Amino acid sequence: MLEHMRRLDAKSLRKPGLCFGTDMLLKTLLIASLLGWVNCLENQSMTPEEKTNIRNQILEMFDHAYGSYMKYAYPADELMPLSCKGRVRGEEPNRGDIDDSLGKFSLTLIDTLDTLVVLNKLDEFDDAVKKAVRDVRLDNDVVVSVFETNIRVLGYKTCSRGLLGGHVMADLLRQRGERMQWYRDELLHMAVELGHRLIPAFNTSSGLPYPKVNLRYGILNPLSRTGTESDTCTACAGTMILEFAALSRLSGESVFEEHARKALDVLWERRQRGSDLVGTVINIHNGEWVRKDSGVGAGIDSYYEYLMKAYILLGDDTFLQRFNIHYSAIMKYISQPPLLLNVHMHNPTVSVRSWMDSLLAFFPGLQVLTGDLKPAIETHEMLYQVTKQHKFLPEAFTTEFRVHWGQHLLRPEFAESTYYLYKATGDPYYLRVGQSIVEKLNAFARVPCGFAAVQDVRTGTHEDRMDSFFLAEMFKYLYLLFSEKSQLPINMDDYIFTTEAHLLPVSLSTTQVTVQTNVTEAPVAHDEDLFTHSCPSTETLFPNNPLFAKTIRDGYKYLTGVGRAFTPLPIREIELPLHDSGMEPVEFLKSMGISLTPLNDFTLGDSIGSKQHKGVFRVKLVAEVSQTIEEELVVPHAVQLISPPFLGRTVLTAGPAKFGMDLTKQEHGVKGTIVKASPYTACGPIENAAEVKGRIALALRGDCMFAAKARWLQQAGAGGVIFIDHREGSNSEETPLFQMVGDGDSTEDITLPLVFLFSREGAVLTSALEEHHNVDVLLLPKERQLGHDKSEKPVSMNIKLRLREEGGSEGRAAPGTTLELVLEDEEVLLKETDEEELGGKQQSQRQQVCSQSRTGPCSTDAPQALNSKPEPGTNP
Repeated sequence: MLEHMRRLDAKSLRKPGLCFGTDMLLKTLLIASLLGWVNCLENQSMTPEEKTNIRNQILEMFDHAYGSYMKYAYPADELMPLSCKGRVRGEEPNRGDIDDSLGKFSLTLIDTLDTLVVLNKLDEFDDAVKKAVRDVRLDNDVVVSVFETNIRVLGYKTCSRGLLGGHVMADLLRQRGERMQWYRDELLHMAVELGHRLIPAFNTSSGLPYPKVNLRYGILNPLSRTGTESDTCTACAGTMILEFAALSRLSGESVFEEHARKALDVLWERRQRGSDLVGTVINIHNGEWVRKDSGVGAGIDSYYEYLMKAYILLGDDTFLQRFNIHYSAIMKYISQPPLLLNVHMHNPTVSVRSWMDSLLAFFPGLQVLTGDLKPAIETHEMLYQVTKQHKFLPEAFTTEFRVHWGQHLLRPEFAESTYYLYKATGDPYYLRVGQSIVEKLNAFARVPCGFAAVQDVRTGTHEDRMDSFFLAEMFKYLYLLFSEKSQLPINMDDYIFTTEAHLLPVSLSTTQVTVQTNVTEAPVAHDEDLFTHSCPSTETLFPNNPLFAKTIRDGYKYLTGVGRAFTPLPIREIELPLHDSGMEPVEFLKSMGISLTPLNDFTLGDSIGSKQHKGVFRVKLVAEVSQTIEEELVVPHAVQLISPPFLGRTVLTAGPAKFGMDLTKQEHGVKGTIVKASPYTACGPIENAAEVKGRIALALRGDCMFAAKARWLQQAGAGGVIFIDHREGSNSEETPLFQMVGDGDSTEDITLPLVFLFSREGAVLTSALEEHHNVDVLLLPKERQLGHDKSEKPVSMNIKLRLREEGGSEGRAAPGTTLELVLEDEEVLLKETDEEELGGKQQSQRQQVCSQSRTGPCSTDAPQALNSKPEPGTNP
């Protein structure tokens, strides 16, 4: 920290606006000039006029989104921006756990209340509060997520949404005497009612809450349709303290804060004592970990965030002590700058997956709050480079920055961290990052009726959803990023953001209620500095010195390869003991498993000094630099309907799984009769096990991991599983296939064949089942489907290795030392030929290669290109 301060105190050497220093740079290649211009633009300071223009643009975008919701969707929970209508639960196709945030309580309106105040739309806020008081009911017979309802509806999870956030803003405006004089704490009364409707979820032996609750009937009532769940995520149980403590302190009822503290106590006690990490999913009854992978993304993220922010809001040292212990473990095991990996909580040196999810984008912002600026800058820059490559952050991306899950739900976490870093550093670079977010939203997500999520960043196709957090969080962070204190209706320093960006007044720390406080055993003594028990001050700790952040960022500027000028890789030469004795060189190559990319023959100057070893030849392996394939290699599978009346004519493209039976090794695939699992999500004991036994079960994606579903169905005796996507409209034509992954633990116990269908293909299958009742299918790799033309094979390749004797000239090969490789789909034909014979046998070899090819008519041009001997001095 002190090192940061010393570096930040140094004078900036930057000269704003100076892009290119010499005329020579202006004469470089056009592409280099463009890249340099973009880089300069990113690092330029931003004029007040520019900031005003962007801020007005953000207001216009908010008006478009919020206005579309109010015009086409209200009082529904959310807007469907492609259909231009509201999403009402029960009237639209079920999307699984995604719909658990919808409680028929005008979610988007409630979630956006305090955002209206931050954006200085006070007339709209007054009208929205009146609508909420008049129209919103909280006693609906609907099962909702405890976590989502707490952070979106009850609390301040997003700077602008929530009953509590709305109440705080309404009360503030009323006290000023300018507006809201009619307000009589109605939103607070509604928040207390909702809190009491969530409390039954905490009725477990451990104190950890159930993941779902019925707003009218609670948990235990026979009409509740819930209470059978046994697991919850760490974030779900650990992200209650801010909202529940605020509710207790505003209402005087301690019961809410007591339950939230108890849940945090359990999670703390169940941490892995050796690593001080927690897992992702925990059993709510016995406290045992169900998923032991540990990271800072989905499933855990806001648990860590709320420990830090609970200390800031409530002033309880216990939360800070716990956060510091966890944070040390995160930086030791999970943080590998700029990456944030997932590890096994019991063996944290083992990484459990090769991809990261987009929810971890909040973490640099949290690191700013802790004062750990360097890793925050590093991770944020990595995320920015990924957005440059894909326009938006994919829902998940690999450690090589390729797309793992292509969906983008207009999540605000990256904008949140951008806001925090700008406030911490004053670096105008982060204003340019924010500007790029605004521009991409307008260019790639805007539709006539709002803004639509992106179904896949690789194709740009839209999804008919605009989640409430987009209005509640995204526009709040972007507007604040480009606003000065004097331009805001409230002093942001008096509030803390919840995980959903709702605003909680820090003055709540002085409002006491009688609760039993948490106790943290004394940790191992750590060196403390001046800032251990204080929030970093952006005024003294991070003076306006953008050069500090820039020096850190520059090391990650071309992390994903975007923006870097192309530099061909050098030719690599490998010396192997290839003696001129029959087939020994061939056998040696085969034993090493060397694979070659076919190129035209060419001559190169000898770049390595020759060594005099008689009888030793040099093999020059030349690889062609090609564009990296964006997606991981996925073998398309198929669900083929083979019973009458289909008889194999209906074939549905399916995705494979990385666990379970390997269908590529099943010669004839797996055949079975399909049946719908009950429950359809297969996230618990299978109720129709007798029907499922020996058949191929259909299960809806969502609510739990693929591996958990597979285990329940395997236990019920299923012969296979077809998972169907819950995202309406998804299909294999517009969305690239992906491989289903496990849950972080070993999946060797799962032996079922598993495939995945997108929604549109799944609808074909379920419709067939409804119409014909008895439908047989075949699960197999798509290339082996019944009736498939197996004659389509890759074109054979002819590769020639020319071996020259050490010390010989580059252009001359020793007589009798040419190896010719004819590569086909399933075999390698190796031939030794003499240079003198090549001329006479060229045509016959060409014909031989063509005759062995399995596709299309024989062409004399392509083999000639591969086999022809180049003229001296020609380039490849």
